[in-house]
Amino acid sequence: MADTASVSAEPDFESLAPKLTPLTRIQRQLHAHPALGPLIVLIASAIVFSFINARFYASANISLMLQQVAVIATLAVAQTLIILTAGIDLSIGAAMILSQLFMAQVAANNHVPGLLALLIGFVVGLGTGMLNGALVTRFRLPPFIATLGTLSIFTSIGLLYAGGQTTQASQMPGLLNWTGNAVKIGPYNLINGVLLMIALYIVVNYVLGQTKWGRHVYAVGDDVDAARLAGIRTNLVLFSVYAVAGLIVAVAAWVSIGYTGAASPNNAVNANLESITAVVIGGTSLFGGRGGVIGTLFGALIVVVFTSGLTLANVNDLYQPIAEGILVIAAVGVDQWIRRVKV
Repeated sequence: MADTASVSAEPDFESLAPKLTPLTRIQRQLHAHPALGPLIVLIASAIVFSFINARFYASANISLMLQQVAVIATLAVAQTLIILTAGIDLSIGAAMILSQLFMAQVAANNHVPGLLALLIGFVVGLGTGMLNGALVTRFRLPPFIATLGTLSIFTSIGLLYAGGQTTQASQMPGLLNWTGNAVKIGPYNLINGVLLMIALYIVVNYVLGQTKWGRHVYAVGDDVDAARLAGIRTNLVLFSVYAVAGLIVAVAAWVSIGYTGAASPNNAVNANLESITAVVIGGTSLFGGRGGVIGTLFGALIVVVFTSGLTLANVNDLYQPIAEGILVIAAVGVDQWIRRVKV
C-alpha cells in the first residue's frame, strides 16, 4: 500500500507542461524554419496573380521576372550576411555602383583587358566592404552610422571618377557584358547573370549552414557577448562578413552591367532599400542570428511577383510601392511575433 501511495504521489510532469495551440505550433515552425513564411507568401501570391491574369505564368513573363530580380537578389545576399550579424549596410547600392564604374571606366578609357578590369572592380568592392568593416570593428561605430557615412562617400567618389558619364556596353570588353548574354533553358529566356545569381545563393547557403565560419556568423548575430565568451573572435568574424559582402557587391555590379547594358551612376539608385526589403520580407531578423539566404531569395521574388502581378492587373504604378511597404511592415511584425517564441 505504501508503495502504491508513493507512486501515485509522484507529480505528472507531462500534465504540467503547457498545451501547444495551433498558433503556437505555427510560431515554432516559423522560428525553426525562417524561409517557410516567405515561401508560403510567394506561392500564394503567384497563385492569386495567375487567376487575375493568365499571362502571369507565361514563359516570357517568368523569364522577365527572373532577369529583373537578378541584381537586387545578388546584392541582397551581401545584405543578408550583414543583417545576420545584427548590422545593416546603407551603402551597399552605392558600393555596387562604384565597383561597376571602375570596371567599366578602366576598360573603356584606359584600355585595360576585360579580366583585369573585372578584378579591379572586385578589389574596389572588397575595399568598400573592408572600410565598412573597419569602421564597425576598429572604431566601434554603429553599422547604421558607419554605412550612412560611406553611402555619401562612395556616391561622391563614383560621380567624381566617372564624371557623371555612362559607359555603354559597346565600349566595354565582352567579359564585362557576359552576364547579360542570353541563355535559353527550355521555354525560358534568361541571362548569364541569373545563373550566376543562383550559383551564388547555393554557395553562400552551403557556407552558412555547413561551415564553422557560418556558425560563427549566426552566433555573433544572436549574442555577441556570449559568442565572445565562447572563444569566437567576434571582431574578426564581423570584419570578414563585411569583406565578403564587399566581394558579393562586386558580383552584383557585374550582373548589373550585363542586365542594363551599361555602367551608370544612375543604375539601381534604390538598391540600398530594395536589398533590405528583400532580406526583411525573406524572414531574416533585423536583430540578427536568425534567417538565411534562401528566405532572402524568396523575399526578392515576392517583390518582383507583386510588381509584375499588379502591372498585369492594370493597377496604377503609384500603388505598387504601397504594397511593398505593407509587405515590409507585415514581415517585421511577424518577426517580432516569432522572436517571442518559447522553446
